[in-house]
Amino acid sequence: MARRYDTNDSTDRSTGLREAASAVRRGELVVLPTDTVYGIGADAFSSEGVVDLLTAKGRGRNMPTPVLIGSPNTLHGLVTDFSEMAWELVDAFWPGALTLVARHQPSLQWDLGDTRGTVAVRMPLHPVAIELLTEVGPMAVSSANITGMPAPETCDAAQEMLGDAVSVYLDGGPTPGNVPSSIVDVSREVPLLLRAGAISAEELRKVVPDLEVAN
Repeated sequence: MARRYDTNDSTDRSTGLREAASAVRRGELVVLPTDTVYGIGADAFSSEGVVDLLTAKGRGRNMPTPVLIGSPNTLHGLVTDFSEMAWELVDAFWPGALTLVARHQPSLQWDLGDTRGTVAVRMPLHPVAIELLTEVGPMAVSSANITGMPAPETCDAAQEMLGDAVSVYLDGGPTPGNVPSSIVDVSREVPLLLRAGAISAEELRKVVPDLEVAN
């Protein structure tokens, strides 16, 4: 039976974050608010948790799960060949709606899907998400919807779709917006905008003037 907590209530928030952290450590799924839409997440290093996440969404391994982190410092243990331009993007837009695709450390024991040696990583601008991520470490997180359905802006919408596949729901009220994050590939010599989202190419080029845009 899924448990749900109102993170706008101080007591419920404290209990909910504790229960969510425990669930993540057990390899279970949680739903959490972010600065874009609600996400469904698992411990990034739990292969079973990631499989359950993909199954709950009806999603295949060909669409690997992004990773959310609670601090830019976490990047040092996750990625390699991270360029100066990539760090400049982090400094300018994190926490926020920018996902960076980078080469992950080859020694990492995780399975996020068919990543081909890269990981899509982001630090969200949401206090509940950051608090949970700070407690449990990197999480594999995708939008909390069944594939093909709209990404949820409320906890109700997420729970209607995912039900008891999720152990803990953290209800932070409606999310600030439903525009997805922008995705920039920094694993190449010249950063490439793969998806234009909340941050425009024009804004990104103020930091990285040579940014290319995918066709």
